[in-house]
Amino acid sequence: MDRERGPLQGIVVVDLSRALAGPHAAMLLGDLGARVIKVEQPGTGDETRGWGPPFTGPQDARTSTYFLSCNRNKESVELDLKSPDGVEQLTRLVRAADVLVENFRPGVLDRLGFSTARLGELNPRLVVCSISGFGHDGPEGGRAGYDQIAQGEAGLMSLTGPSPQEPTKVGVPIGDLLAGMNGAQGVLAALVQRERTGAGTVVRTSLLSSIVGVHAFQGTRWTVAGEVPRAMGNHHPSISPYGAFACADGVLQVAVGGEAQWAKFAGLLGLDPGDPRFGDNAARVVHREELVAEVEAVLGTAPRDEWLRRIGDIGVPCGAVRTVDQVYAWEQTRSQGLVLEVEHPVLGRVELPGSALRFAPHGGGEGEPPAAEGHLPPPLLGEHNERVRAWLDSVERTPAA
Repeated sequence: MDRERGPLQGIVVVDLSRALAGPHAAMLLGDLGARVIKVEQPGTGDETRGWGPPFTGPQDARTSTYFLSCNRNKESVELDLKSPDGVEQLTRLVRAADVLVENFRPGVLDRLGFSTARLGELNPRLVVCSISGFGHDGPEGGRAGYDQIAQGEAGLMSLTGPSPQEPTKVGVPIGDLLAGMNGAQGVLAALVQRERTGAGTVVRTSLLSSIVGVHAFQGTRWTVAGEVPRAMGNHHPSISPYGAFACADGVLQVAVGGEAQWAKFAGLLGLDPGDPRFGDNAARVVHREELVAEVEAVLGTAPRDEWLRRIGDIGVPCGAVRTVDQVYAWEQTRSQGLVLEVEHPVLGRVELPGSALRFAPHGGGEGEPPAAEGHLPPPLLGEHNERVRAWLDSVERTPAA
């Protein structure tokens, strides 16, 4: 197992989480070079192993593509945390680890005998990343959290969709993914703090906090301006023209971010940039429907690819709307290290979405993804039972420095 590259080389992560938010956080740490040991329930494992279709692989060893999406760069061990052996093995793992990731409902880990106080007793240097649905305290802190429920409760669905009458979830479980990213970010900060203090800490985040934390200008529309934001489809609420527009054979997107760009764009389309309805961005926002109609009347005279070329030539940001298969076939995607290949023990060579990060020395080129040559495939259930126990034996035999 070549994991000797990446900024987190030598860091050991115990992943007690399941579903998506916690596994995503642990996977991000694994992408950065940490050794991630995923603890799963014997016989069944992480519930996402059964989430499908789609499944892939032979009928007697079918594999959920959902599980594959959030568990690369991990080892899997089976532990029954309600059994004496499971408690003993988890205790050994905690003592040997740098980080523990969990997303149990608040209070569950305490009932299993591994409260944060107990974890700190076992390993004072341990960083604990704890992810919940709605927070670890407060009047609704004990609620179970699933992504779509959180998207609705945290206001995101009210901002998304074609109209206020059709609240719509984001096409990926964005609350889970953001919580995983925030959890990983918190772990990295806690590891830096540990270098100064020698002590671990508990990092907490939630789906609720992660979604509210990215409300951005939609949040301040309410908190400062007193406006309640509503869904308005594929057009920006505060900038115009900025959104998706129909042309002769499909849809393209245009983002006019300032007056200089508006003058160029209007000139290309034969519109009057000085029209009082469109004279500045505030006016264009007020008269958005009229502007969209006039823009689409011109764009409808030529195919999308021609407009993409012509608008790009004048320096106004524009783009296509790609399907997922087109994104992974796109050479720009692959040039950024966003597709990685791993050798799966059942599926053989498979491609997975890659890390969003690249690292390079100063003046050393464009860089490469962390731990670029040592990626592990998502593990089979219990695939590393013996290896992890043998490693724990070796750690315990080695005197502390």
